[in-house]
Amino acid sequence: MTDRRRLVTLLVAALAGAVFWWLQADDPTGPTTAQPTATSSPTATSSPTGSSTPGASEQVDPVSGLPWIDEADLPPQAWDTLDRIDDGGPYPYDQDDGIFGNFEQILPDRQRGHYREYTVDTPGLSHRGARRIVTGLAGEFYWTADHYESFERIRR
Repeated sequence: MTDRRRLVTLLVAALAGAVFWWLQADDPTGPTTAQPTATSSPTATSSPTGSSTPGASEQVDPVSGLPWIDEADLPPQAWDTLDRIDDGGPYPYDQDDGIFGNFEQILPDRQRGHYREYTVDTPGLSHRGARRIVTGLAGEFYWTADHYESFERIRR
């Protein structure tokens, strides 16, 4: 009976720890409407096909079917991550610049290795949190504030 109680206690403690971690990883703030600073200013660029960046009137990216989000509407920590991506690193987390598998199948279906993922810090958390930027080999950028449950296409 003592071994059974130890096992139950261990399972309850593990479950409580998992719930605590999950609650800490949740990012209730989502994207902010902060404006870029002088150290990080978004610029308009051309799309991979050579056409101009989509106008602000377009609500959905026709390629991915995902809503657009302007770079200026991302949180400041995302601007820092975009700057690191543009500079080719260095990255603060070992997982950054790793292959994103697109297992959720929310992004367009591409061959393995097409997508790379990068952490966007969340103030107040002591771990990576839920926010990421995912890039594609064709020059596309995606934002998720909820650890791949949803995405928006970043308009740069």
